[in-house]
Amino acid sequence: MPTDTSIPNRLPSVGCDRLSHRNPLVYSLGVWYFRLKRRLQWWRQKEPFAQKRQDSPLGYRVHRHSSLLIRKLGDSDPQLQHNKIINLDIAVRHITGVIIRPGEMFSFCRLVGKPTRKRGFVEGLQLSRGKAISGIGGGICQIANLIHWLALHSPLTVIERSQHSYDPFPDEGRVIPFGTGASIFYNYVDYRLRNDTPHSFQLRLWLTEKTLEGELRCDHELPHKYRVKEKNHAFLKIDGKFYRRNEIWQYKTLKCRSEVEDEKLTTRNFALVKYEPAEYVEINPTTHESITSTGHDKL
Repeated sequence: MPTDTSIPNRLPSVGCDRLSHRNPLVYSLGVWYFRLKRRLQWWRQKEPFAQKRQDSPLGYRVHRHSSLLIRKLGDSDPQLQHNKIINLDIAVRHITGVIIRPGEMFSFCRLVGKPTRKRGFVEGLQLSRGKAISGIGGGICQIANLIHWLALHSPLTVIERSQHSYDPFPDEGRVIPFGTGASIFYNYVDYRLRNDTPHSFQLRLWLTEKTLEGELRCDHELPHKYRVKEKNHAFLKIDGKFYRRNEIWQYKTLKCRSEVEDEKLTTRNFALVKYEPAEYVEINPTTHESITSTGHDKL
């Protein structure tokens, strides 16, 4: 039987194994410490942050994407998704139109700020320690997800990106590969981009009745185009638990040619799955050899 060499030595897990997860006081002190540490990093940072915004779009579209505002996410409370739209609307107004000039850094948390009730944010759906819970500002990660997908189709450099170490819901309504999102927790779990090109870029975001829309624009027409592809996807069952793995690759080609000029592995994902997938491969935890397979997921 084939051996899967892509399984990490330490499998991902979620739960209350950390002291900060078991003790609310330790957790609060930890959040305070990391937020203070991030503010010091902002103060010391040499690269200027992108802050200028303009209503008129830059001349050339690099990429556009949309995502549904409401999706079936397991047995989570649907009202939290409706509340999420309020949070998205507030966050969008702080980002849309921002210009990322050469050498500048885009920071999601710097632009959106801390989600609070005073600023109009409400209880929305957010993910924490492997569970879907309610939290002030919940759901704004959807904007970070969309921005990251736009960035993958551009020459912008991803400086900071975090993601959850688990897959909480089945793929109902998913249109982009698993593992291409970005998690946000003010202010030390951020999403940051740097513009290492000689051109200026612009993020434009807006809401429709059913979707969150976004596009990345540039002040010059770029000679290259970018596409993103998922490789080596599979659901695995190891020692009674389910996991999901894949790889996200970026391909760069000249617009006037079809040959790939450059390819880059951007992300290798291996996440704990919080539901039982319909198709999976069972793996021996000691030898990493496949034991059985269901459906079409075969190594």
